[in-house]
Amino acid sequence: MATKIRLQRHGRKGYAFYSIVIADVRAPRDGKFTEKIGTYNPNTNPATVDLKFDRALYWVECGAQPTDTVRNILSGEGVYLMKHLRGGVKKGAFDEATCEAKFAAWKADKQKGLDAFEAKKAAEKKAAEAARLDAEKKTKEEIAKKVADKKAAEAAAKAEAEAAANAEAETETAQATEGETTETPAEA
Repeated sequence: MATKIRLQRHGRKGYAFYSIVIADVRAPRDGKFTEKIGTYNPNTNPATVDLKFDRALYWVECGAQPTDTVRNILSGEGVYLMKHLRGGVKKGAFDEATCEAKFAAWKADKQKGLDAFEAKKAAEKKAAEAARLDAEKKTKEEIAKKVADKKAAEAAAKAEAEAAANAEAETETAQATEGETTETPAEA
C-alpha cells in the first residue's frame, strides 16, 4: 500500500484551512485517512502550521511520500533537516548530542528570522498609523483655518455693517440738528 502525506481541505469557500494527514494514495482527498499529524492555515500572515513533529518524522522515515505543498511545510518545520541529521548519526558522522545541537541552532535561527519579520511588520503598522494621524492633524488644521477665516470675515462684515449704521445714524442726527437750526431762525 502506497502512503501519501497530503492536505485534507476544510473550511468554507474562500477561507480554506487544511489538515495534514497520512492517507492511502487511492483514498479520496477528503476521505479516509490513516493518521492526522497536523493542521495548516494559510489565511494568517505568516501561515500557521501545527505539526506533530515526531509523527511526521516517523512517517517520512518510513517512506511516506508528501505532496509538493506538504513537502514545503515539512521542510519549513525542519522534518527533513532532522531526517538528514539522523542519517548522519546512523552513519557515524556525529553523535546524537551534536545532532540535537545543530537542530536547536537551526530552530533558533529560524525563530530569530520570524521575530525580525514580526518586528518589521509592527514597525510598518506603527509608521502607517503615524502617517494617518499626521494626515488627520493636517486636515483638522486646514478645517480650523477655514473656520477661523470665515469667522474673521463674518466679524469684519458685522463691524462694517455697524460702522455703516453708525455713520448713517450720525448723518441723520447731523441733518436733523442742521434742519432744526435752519428752521428756528425762519420762525422768529
